[in-house]
Amino acid sequence: MQLYRALHPEDTKTTEDALMDITIRNVLTNGIYNDLGFRVGDRIMILVEQQSTWTMNIIVRAFMYVAQAYHDYSEAQDADLYGSRKVHVPEPEIYVVFTGERARRPQKVSLSEEFFGGKECSLEVKVTMLYGGEKKDIISQYVMFTKAYNEQVQRYGRTREAVTQAIRICRDRDRPPQKNNNC
Repeated sequence: MQLYRALHPEDTKTTEDALMDITIRNVLTNGIYNDLGFRVGDRIMILVEQQSTWTMNIIVRAFMYVAQAYHDYSEAQDADLYGSRKVHVPEPEIYVVFTGERARRPQKVSLSEEFFGGKECSLEVKVTMLYGGEKKDIISQYVMFTKAYNEQVQRYGRTREAVTQAIRICRDRDRPPQKNNNC
């Protein structure tokens, strides 16, 4: 719910009961999978990925996630895709939470711009990039934790100590400085 509120602060009416997990998982095969997907009623389908290394291939993967999510939705609704009556599909929103370092930080990346030189084509996919920021929302907290964790992994390796220190760093950032009572 916190993620949805961070993405849609204008929607104060939607409750947690309206959210449905649609994350694509492939446990036994090497098929596609995504980090997080959820639907808000039948209105919006939100797909979220996290990446720490910059790659435009995320746009192609996002297209594949949307196609799979629509396929799953159509089956669940028993939609007649070959009938003459238009079926309902939720509006897609695609986000990438980028936790790496990068000087250029576009707000959106698009399939036509990145892969077809900006030519108009039969298919368009636009991905909204999220970098965290000044707000103390769940996205910024996640980015801050990821960066703290990566710093601690450089110090301690992939150990429990790295996780513990990352948690301590993030927790301490939100606390006001303590007064020194030794004066």
